[in-house]
Amino acid sequence: MCSGTHPISRWIDQQVTPFPRYLGVLEEMQLLAQRLLIFGMHVHIGIEDRAFAIDTMNVVRYMLPHTLALSTSSPFWQGRKTGLKSYRSLIFEDFPRSGTPEICRTVADWDNLIGTLVRTGCIPDGSKIWWDCRPHHKYPTLEFRICDICTRVDEAIAIAGLFQAIVLWLWKLRQKNITFRIYRKELIDENRWRASRYGIDGKMIDFGKTEELPTRALVRELLEMISEEIDELGIQNYIKPIEDILAHGTSADRQLRVYDANDGDIKAVVDHLILETKEGL
Repeated sequence: MCSGTHPISRWIDQQVTPFPRYLGVLEEMQLLAQRLLIFGMHVHIGIEDRAFAIDTMNVVRYMLPHTLALSTSSPFWQGRKTGLKSYRSLIFEDFPRSGTPEICRTVADWDNLIGTLVRTGCIPDGSKIWWDCRPHHKYPTLEFRICDICTRVDEAIAIAGLFQAIVLWLWKLRQKNITFRIYRKELIDENRWRASRYGIDGKMIDFGKTEELPTRALVRELLEMISEEIDELGIQNYIKPIEDILAHGTSADRQLRVYDANDGDIKAVVDHLILETKEGL
């Protein structure tokens, strides 16, 4: 979505009582919080087995850039064309404990991380771990936080279904006592940057093959890999919008087309976003 400064940031400074949670972040992060007028889509997948939730977080790190590329919707900042498809993902990196998750080998490893940060006064609880994917601190869910806001409801549902099928696929692998390779954070960050910069129009790295491939091809490979789980969940129709994204582009691409067609008029982009968000509601 279009992101940037807004008079609401000044209003929030004056309204203490209604927003205690936000003002805690504002007090700690100062100007970083005031410029954080961005929006992201969070998807929770219920996982009661904490050990499996940690294992899943480790593995799905590799697939997070794929889903970011599909959801890109923030090509503008402060009314300016940024040259990136997901500027939101770069803005949020200003916060500590954000970005690609670190590897946690066991539940005890995760608990020790959170416990150390809480005991030393760094964070009040696990809600302040702002990674792209994390076990929720209160509910038995794995929370996916990588995505931009989808400006079409059917695309939001499709990406939520994609996460659901990936988790089921990994659960079935675990029942066979096998899993997917876990890659270094530095490698995944390379694909994360490419997804932020180019969306689905660029290339990412298949680290298993150590080969650069079109992002669209890697997304289609992911869809093929979890096709059995998509069928098992009965979400084939809900997943279909992903093919439309691959064929015609993401929200970021649509916004940029409107911007170019209207001689760089950002107001035309805002009007487009309002109309598009209403579709299907």
